Amino acid sequence: MSKQAKAVSDHDLHAYVDGELSEKRRVEVEAWLASHPEAAARIRDYRVLQKRLHTRFDPVLAEPVELPVDIGCSRGLMLARVAGFAALMLVSALVGWTMKGWNGAPTLSPALADLVQPAAFAHQVYSTDTRYPVEIPALKQASLNRWVSQRMHTALRAPDLSVQGLQFIGGRLLPSTNRMAAQFMYEDGQGQRLTVYVRRIAGEQRFTDFQYREQGDLHVFYWIDKAMGYAVVGEQSAARLIAVANAVHNSVKPIAGPE
Repeated sequence: MSKQAKAVSDHDLHAYVDGELSEKRRVEVEAWLASHPEAAARIRDYRVLQKRLHTRFDPVLAEPVELPVDIGCSRGLMLARVAGFAALMLVSALVGWTMKGWNGAPTLSPALADLVQPAAFAHQVYSTDTRYPVEIPALKQASLNRWVSQRMHTALRAPDLSVQGLQFIGGRLLPSTNRMAAQFMYEDGQGQRLTVYVRRIAGEQRFTDFQYREQGDLHVFYWIDKAMGYAVVGEQSAARLIAVANAVHNSVKPIAGPE
């Protein structure tokens, strides 16, 4: 079994998820997965996510594309198609990055400890607070942006997620291991909250493609760009969060400077 386990590569795992292996190789990979429960669990989780994304966005992408007569009325449909296309294009990135580390050392552990876990914990603590969910409200957004930028020595601003149907509530500065972090909070039309967590990340680990992690009932999409780590956290569906994460990624990328 050890020789067989070593023979299973990332390429094999990718092809297994996509249903592109021969019958013989599929059986061999499944035998390997039987002795690697963590890898098997992540493949199952990914397949659930993949199914949700296709269920949500395939009907939109399948609609015929016509030149809009009324641009104003067509804006919502166009945005929906763009969001759907972006989400589906990111599926392959999710598979590739979540599979890395299965055949070697756990390369994501520093990010989990310094970014994902504190981001999820901060979300649990403050998103359920009915009186003081934020330190600085949205009405003072300029002051909030200036404050977190000064304390974190990086130009930061709360991403505008209004196109995604999210209203900005406000934010706060947080301690996070040996560094400061910023939390920006949003709320959708149903009163469900979502947070964007930002902090500096030490070390050489960098990945600009999205990673996905479940923390209890929470879904977390996270990435590291230059010296900054970002996490989008919420109880919303993974398909919903990936569109938000894409908007955050596009918003913050130009302003994340080196340490």
